[in-house]
Amino acid sequence: MFDDVDSGWQDRVVDPNVVLSHIEPGMSLFLGTGVAEPRTLVKHLKQSDMYNLTDLELVQIVSLGDVITLTENPPTSKYRLKTFFAGWLANNAILSGSVDMIPCRFSQIPWLVQTGAIRIDAAFVQITPPDKAGFSSLGMSIDIARYAIQKASLVVGEINSNVPRTMGDTFVNIADFDYLINATEPPIYFPRWQIDDVMDRVSANVASLIDDGSCLSFYPGALFEGLAKHLLTKHDLGIHTLFVTDALMDLIKSGVVTNRNKSNFRNKSVTSYALGTQELMKWLHRNPLIEFQEIAVVSDNARISANDKTVFVMPARKVDLMGGVALHIGKGNVTAGPGHALEFYAAAQHSRGGRAIFALPSRNLDGIPNILPSVEDFPNQFSNRESLDFIVTEYGVASMIGRTVRERAQALIDIAHPDDRAELVKKAKEAHILYPDQIYLPGSGALYPHKLSCINKFKGDLTVGFRAIKPSDEEEMRKLFYRFSDSTVYYRFFSHVETMPHKQMQQYVNIDYQKTLSIVATVTESGRERIIGEGRYVRLNDRPSWADLAFVVEEGYQGKGIASQLLKMLIQAALEQGIECFTADVLYDNKPMLKVFEKISLPINAVMKYGVYNLTIPLKSS
Repeated sequence: MFDDVDSGWQDRVVDPNVVLSHIEPGMSLFLGTGVAEPRTLVKHLKQSDMYNLTDLELVQIVSLGDVITLTENPPTSKYRLKTFFAGWLANNAILSGSVDMIPCRFSQIPWLVQTGAIRIDAAFVQITPPDKAGFSSLGMSIDIARYAIQKASLVVGEINSNVPRTMGDTFVNIADFDYLINATEPPIYFPRWQIDDVMDRVSANVASLIDDGSCLSFYPGALFEGLAKHLLTKHDLGIHTLFVTDALMDLIKSGVVTNRNKSNFRNKSVTSYALGTQELMKWLHRNPLIEFQEIAVVSDNARISANDKTVFVMPARKVDLMGGVALHIGKGNVTAGPGHALEFYAAAQHSRGGRAIFALPSRNLDGIPNILPSVEDFPNQFSNRESLDFIVTEYGVASMIGRTVRERAQALIDIAHPDDRAELVKKAKEAHILYPDQIYLPGSGALYPHKLSCINKFKGDLTVGFRAIKPSDEEEMRKLFYRFSDSTVYYRFFSHVETMPHKQMQQYVNIDYQKTLSIVATVTESGRERIIGEGRYVRLNDRPSWADLAFVVEEGYQGKGIASQLLKMLIQAALEQGIECFTADVLYDNKPMLKVFEKISLPINAVMKYGVYNLTIPLKSS
């Protein structure tokens, strides 16, 4: 596939069996990782019946290909694999006892090799043909190959002309190899992941949390396939990632990724592995925009966190109401486990403006809920729930930042599948997580108007989000009430209301979205959503095609057009629900509110009575 710039190395090529004849019983063999697995050597290792190939220890950081079959089909005493990765095919082998899993942070693995804690006697790595200066590239996988080459007493290069010559810390001199063999097997390729409608909505919700200038890590999988598409409207993104994939290739080619805001490897996308299609490998060949580095560099959370707005996104398998997360296992998982997740998670936590996001569909492919009362019985847990930032499903975003256990549970129930919410409320009450009198309106979850959500810019470059109110907004609405001045409370409620206890507020935020609709205005402060205004209408009992209207905006945000936007959205929603007329009561001296009504292009009938304007606003022309 790629250019072969020098042919002198061919004289040094030997038959794979010559290499295997130099293996001694009990040796520890490092095998190139992931899609850079030396498949020709592995194939001969598997097929050979040489007497010396016994009691061998195989070391591979990430096992995605043929090495696993050496140990489990059928189980054999000839080989024992040590891996640091519990995903893809490795999980079943680990659970069966035929493969050893080493729980470890990826950034520590080179140190384990250097110190001899992980012994390396021989190294088999896949490389490109050498150039005229005698240098080959390690291609699609760097991880710890250089450390293994330095430690091994027997170093073998499997030369594959289909391997891209990648840029960065990838080059090794052909003189460092004791033997060379020609690859007869192609590299491992992965097709692109398919995105269904649910995962597309999950990806869109994740993208809503990623600001311009953020630095991202990418992984293989449907979540990131969809995420790349939804990030095409962003600007000046940076990449510091363990994996580069086809989806990430698309994002970089679009110009959205510039890396100009990074502190480390400015103007370069940093990675350690490539995983994807032949198209991706062709694109990586001699590509100066992609910087391959060893995992000690790529997984170093101090380096990662030096980049502002570092965003860590990780697919989750299950999440519980306390904020516990269980990560994926098995063939569906091509991301790393908690050891690796912790490094990028910590980096996001320490990065200025950083965010950590776990994302999952509300139900799995079998229709089983993914948000549960507890995940304690699930393996591969990420246990750092005390500092979670966001959980995302297709039904929205649950912020965990600074929230109590009760508030977290409410937020997570709001993004669970609508048909699962009633049971979650019941279980949370039984576990004393929610109040015993917690309200849940059956069917309200399925009626939630997601399409109302939008983001608008206002005076002073103020960004405000708008969406329908949720039951989990109880605490934020309570805080908003207590931030109001006495005059604002009086204008809104027409009385001097002094308190807003749980019983009253939860009735206010639990609505059916049919008779009552409430839209809140929000801003984001320190990564947490804050409600700054609300507008609502309630259908009249004796005249359902009419509705009573009221809205209010926090004092510090008045005069910027937020109230007008709330009114505009309520009018549009009311028309779609068959409401023909609004009524509203406004105190005579509430001049700002009267001005908001004056701006709309609808006829208004105003009648003054006892110091109150009774407004009637027909929404449809006669």
